[in-house]
Amino acid sequence: MTAPAASRRSWEVWGVGVAVYFLAVFHRSSLGVAGLMANERFHISAGQLSVFAVLQLLVYAGMQVPVGLLVDRFGSRSMLIAGLAVMSVAQGGFALAQTYPEALVARTFVGMGDAMTFISVLRLVTAWFPLRRVALVTQLTGNVGQLGAIMAAVPLSWALGRFGWTTAYLVAAGVGPVVAIALVAYLHDSPLARNVRGEALSWARLRSSLRASWHQPGTRLGFWIHFTTPFSSTTLALLWGYPFLVKGEGDSATTAAALLSVITVAGMVGGPTLGYLAGRHPWHRSTMALTIVAAIVALWTVVLLWPGPAPLPLLVVLVFVVGIGGPASMIGFDVGRTSNPTYRQASASGLINQGGFLAALIAVLAVGLLLDWRTPGGSDYTLGAFHWAFAVQYPLWGLGAWQIWRSRRRVRSRVARDTVEGGNSMVETGVDLPRVV
Repeated sequence: MTAPAASRRSWEVWGVGVAVYFLAVFHRSSLGVAGLMANERFHISAGQLSVFAVLQLLVYAGMQVPVGLLVDRFGSRSMLIAGLAVMSVAQGGFALAQTYPEALVARTFVGMGDAMTFISVLRLVTAWFPLRRVALVTQLTGNVGQLGAIMAAVPLSWALGRFGWTTAYLVAAGVGPVVAIALVAYLHDSPLARNVRGEALSWARLRSSLRASWHQPGTRLGFWIHFTTPFSSTTLALLWGYPFLVKGEGDSATTAAALLSVITVAGMVGGPTLGYLAGRHPWHRSTMALTIVAAIVALWTVVLLWPGPAPLPLLVVLVFVVGIGGPASMIGFDVGRTSNPTYRQASASGLINQGGFLAALIAVLAVGLLLDWRTPGGSDYTLGAFHWAFAVQYPLWGLGAWQIWRSRRRVRSRVARDTVEGGNSMVETGVDLPRVV
């Protein structure tokens, strides 16, 4: 059924949902500016520090499919309430953690709560907005949510320096219950019901649903778009951008925090533009993604080959272009949306959402291990060590770009076959066939 025209109520419900996602991004990114402080607090190496982010990403990626199925079953409202509660308690535990194992447990649960938010908000967008606006509102969701990364980069950096670890993170944890009041009181799953419940699924039907989603070529194309475009910005914002800029490039803490904020600004600029273009030219969505990947690779190549510290203007351009990868990853969800029926939207989104976080997980861990290799015995990282470490991104870009090219050829071949045969096996949503390409 086509969603009703967007109303003031639609935007209000979306605002509550995106506030939860905003907070999730804040909690996810909150370790990015505290990496050096965490080194000292827990007496850990670069490899051990990277485990924080890797574990969080691993939990996030691993939960995407179960969360997608749970959203299809129990609705967005219930999952957002659960995710907000888990994140708030976990961030409080992280504030009080005194040992490395305690902190790891806390970050694990931060990742679990975070995993419940984005897919839930995407489901709200589909329920509350007409199809012609879904691509744009999806981009806006990512953009507004990513403002949480700015809050983690600048105000949290200031709070950590002014008030210390425990107080700063406890205050961050305390925001959750405030947002929960608006969520419980105001957010509905759809214009027709406060809570929307799907059919209970047996294990056999769960497997069948996931298999059907993955067998759609558009779902696989969406996965690889999401795998390839955002992991570089995630790696910088989540953990390694701040140490790279301060220790490697020699920038001040304030400059580094401002540069990391440019990633979010880039997303805010690029998101609406890409959302508009994806809606107007859906058959060119994979081409948009490949073009953005090529630009990211080119800028990183210039920075890594630069003799000595890169000029500040070049670093600004780098983080801006890398930041465009975030909204570019949303193209993957739009491809998945136009390739799957409504009752499989969340589970398909869960499969696609694994891509970017799987790539980021590999990149974050590999950067830490290579830094340890090039800087044995401490955290006094050099620019040369960072150049070696960030070179690990190239195999991931190569794999992702090849799979995007390969997947879109399969999509186009199947669309052409269905057009000739007069069938519609490619899309089950009633959308015109060319829109999946």
